[in-house]
Amino acid sequence: MKIAMISEHADPLAAIGGVDAGGQNVHVAALATALAERGHTVVVHTRRTSPEPPDRVPMAPGVEVDYVPAGPPEPVPKDELPQHMPHFARILRERWRNEHLDLVHAHFWMSGQAALMATGRIPVVQTYHALGTVKRRWQGESDTSPPHRIATEREIGQHADAIVATCSDEVGELLAMGLSPSKITVVPCGVALDRFYPIPPHNQAHDGRWWSIPRGGRLLSIGRLVPRKGIDTVIHALRRLPGVELVIAGGDPEDAESARLHDLADRYGLDGRVRLVGSVPRKDVPDLIRSADAVVTVPWYEPFGIAPVEAMACGVPVVASAVGGHLDTVAGWGLLVPPRRPVALARAVRGLLADPARRRALGAAGARRAHLRYGWPRIAEQTEAVYERVISGGSLRLEAIGC
Repeated sequence: MKIAMISEHADPLAAIGGVDAGGQNVHVAALATALAERGHTVVVHTRRTSPEPPDRVPMAPGVEVDYVPAGPPEPVPKDELPQHMPHFARILRERWRNEHLDLVHAHFWMSGQAALMATGRIPVVQTYHALGTVKRRWQGESDTSPPHRIATEREIGQHADAIVATCSDEVGELLAMGLSPSKITVVPCGVALDRFYPIPPHNQAHDGRWWSIPRGGRLLSIGRLVPRKGIDTVIHALRRLPGVELVIAGGDPEDAESARLHDLADRYGLDGRVRLVGSVPRKDVPDLIRSADAVVTVPWYEPFGIAPVEAMACGVPVVASAVGGHLDTVAGWGLLVPPRRPVALARAVRGLLADPARRRALGAAGARRAHLRYGWPRIAEQTEAVYERVISGGSLRLEAIGC
């Protein structure tokens, strides 16, 4: 197949960990590459945010990234991008005029908007990655999404040929929006099993940045630094975990959220036990995960959550909030706690750190789960099956694959 992907704000070649650079970037890059390994040709269209790159950049054999000059060639917060989507769509329509595409796969709601404006008769598959209804529910007045987001997401779902949800919790949200179950298939996000895998401690290369582990143990929080990720909950819990270190990876040490978390740790007298290390190169993430006694990820809500699956693949136990995709990925293979409950989190972590045998058992179970269910070749095969049914006009059926 000749596939176009749209990922309007999430450049698959961008550094991970910024405010608008996280799981979607990783997902799009890995899915495009895995589909190309199955013999397909993929072009990922993303908005140009710098005058520097050429129009198209090879990313992997069979995959190119196309930088679309819609809006200023500089970073723009994603909630300010809707005004540029008509221009984005016009450029795509022109570029696709002689492309003979088989299918367009849009990632995030604004990409879906651009896809439907640009495609004509080309089939469109939509992955939302996050939904406005959920964001509004959890963030309330602090939600900066455009007022029309929820209505536009519903319209996209009504007109797209298929919807790929990343977890079963998302299906309930989509059905509550009035979208047809006949269009929805669950295909989870994946993990790069060639990089994320268990290594016995005595075989690990000791990197001086990560290996001076305190006697009380090390917790790791990794991902974008935004309030809804609940990292302040982990800092609150740390007050009840004497001697335990928390490493926070992601974001920029100079940004507002980093400053807020640093001030919180300082106010609680935890400054020496909380390390904000900023964004970590993707190649270093597996070693960082394997240096931790547990990965803690307790967002208020989470559409899927790649970090806990990567930790599971590395054989590191996960403590996660009982929300969104965690209900599929972590339940039964890690520990779930309510979001925004530092006392419950501290209790779960304390019990885990005090029981090495349980940590080993959960780590081994998580690794088996991740390697069985979440490898990118398997995810690409399942996504390809959705594409084939859309192109052939067959029924998708509401089903969950590989959760």
